[in-house]
Amino acid sequence: MQPRLPYTILPDTGPLPDVQMYGTGIRFWHWSNALMVVVLSVTGYFIGTPPPSSIGDTSVLYWMGWIRFIHLAAGYIFGVLFLMRIWLALTAGGVAHQLFVPAIWRASWLRGFMKQIEWNLLLTNRPMRYIGLNPLGNIVMLLMFVIPSVVLVLTGFAMYAEVTGHESWQYLLFGWMSALFGNTLDMHILHRLAMWVVLSFAMAHIYIAVREDILSRQTTVSAMLSGDRLYRD
Repeated sequence: MQPRLPYTILPDTGPLPDVQMYGTGIRFWHWSNALMVVVLSVTGYFIGTPPPSSIGDTSVLYWMGWIRFIHLAAGYIFGVLFLMRIWLALTAGGVAHQLFVPAIWRASWLRGFMKQIEWNLLLTNRPMRYIGLNPLGNIVMLLMFVIPSVVLVLTGFAMYAEVTGHESWQYLLFGWMSALFGNTLDMHILHRLAMWVVLSFAMAHIYIAVREDILSRQTTVSAMLSGDRLYRD
């Protein structure tokens, strides 16, 4: 098993050896999860804003039926992948745990957080180098991906439980959400708001990752492909 790597700010100058940060499980989760976010976003949008009725027998075309089926199937996969990510955080080693546990108690983490803000605002021309997630990205991922993902899973399965009935395992595990909100409309609104937060994060994440891979002194996109982070002086 890959050893767990602590959050570390690396020396500012000089060559550094490559570091294996992401195992096969983390990389599989990352790209599978990205695909599910796209599928859920597109199908969820059409569920909330149905396309114009097509000419023909609706029982034959079955457009909304297929859209809903794909959305529900992707929702199940998204939920399983989230559980898989928790399990990887406990067992995979590397930097898998950092997604859920930012090292905010370290003075070096706070220093890196402030330096990363300066770098993203173009206030400095020399970014810092890290083992693992940069501190600012770590907080953004927690607030704009992890927490909204929990909301999506809870509200999504709670809404589905209303269809499967009181005797289903979905209602047993998630039926309390209906009692908490009191009505389905509020759950739908929260579900969609959480999805927009995740989509906003995804767009920013892609931009920052590509920017870091080009301008930073460390690889980001390629690190999630190969598992290894390469450092440049």
